[in-house]
Amino acid sequence: MIKLKIKRPDDFHVHLREKEALKTTVKHCLKSFNYVLAMPNTDPPIFTIEQAEKYLQEIKTISKSKIKPLAALYLNEATSKEEIKQVPLYDEILGYKLYPKNATTGSNWGIKDLEKSYPLLEEMEKNDVPLMIHGEVNDEEVDIFDREKIFLEKNLAPLASAFPALRITLEHITTKEAVDFIRSANEKIKATITPHHLYLNRNAIFEKGINPHHYCLPIAKREKHRLALVRAATSGDEKFFLGSDSAPHAQANKENHCGCAGIYTAPHSVFLYLEIFYQEKVLEKFENFSSVFGKKHYNLSHEGASMVTLVRREQTIPEYFPYLTNDRLIPFKNGETISWSLGE
Repeated sequence: MIKLKIKRPDDFHVHLREKEALKTTVKHCLKSFNYVLAMPNTDPPIFTIEQAEKYLQEIKTISKSKIKPLAALYLNEATSKEEIKQVPLYDEILGYKLYPKNATTGSNWGIKDLEKSYPLLEEMEKNDVPLMIHGEVNDEEVDIFDREKIFLEKNLAPLASAFPALRITLEHITTKEAVDFIRSANEKIKATITPHHLYLNRNAIFEKGINPHHYCLPIAKREKHRLALVRAATSGDEKFFLGSDSAPHAQANKENHCGCAGIYTAPHSVFLYLEIFYQEKVLEKFENFSSVFGKKHYNLSHEGASMVTLVRREQTIPEYFPYLTNDRLIPFKNGETISWSLGE
């Protein structure tokens, strides 16, 4: 039996949602992860330090210190320079998340005109407060499969030039253009890669009809882009690290006339990533991708990180998980057998 003992992985992009949903989503992070960075597009959103501290306490109450929850604040037009200056004083608040307005779930409070937010980004750069970006334009004239590529050209390239010392994470990249951009950018700019974008190309959305459980934003792209992501994730390049973008939606909200964007991977994401590294014959590079590079980018300590053993042993992903009061949560690859499990 193949075994891999590594520092416990970190997930630097996960949606835990709020209230009752936390009982499910937090529990699913417990076994595999150390640091878990919760996104702020909750209902209501996490705009302020005070709101983030309250949210983190809710997560800690459920997790009982078995994970280290972290928070990002939601960058919006009401964000103040004064609060930005305070963020470095809070070890569990990593920075700000930038959502282009109406580009994805819960982004209706996002940024409409990026250049108007430059004074806030200048303050973030000055105080070394990281920026996490959902990198898509929201323009009806731009094809949905091109929205990441256009964002790189129209928005991120000028932003990176204007703020060369700003630590930036381009979240859940999906294109070869994004991989190339990150590789050529300065050392402050990194990217996260999800497990589902390592498995899915855009054909998967139409598997056996329209498959709403393969619909996410940014949307899956052509096969050449999936292959570029696999090469980046498994390359050993510290510019790429783990961020699952695990996004729970109740089954009733996924399987309807206007299904929500998001793929739920939290319970099994580590095993899904690991199989890709196994297929590429680079298991020795998995620990850096999952447990080292992200912490380095966010200046987080390795102290106290426990070890975890991963074994090549089959398990079957459940068809669904009970969720909220009377609904179900359908995980990615539900009902399928995967090749990795937790060891003793």
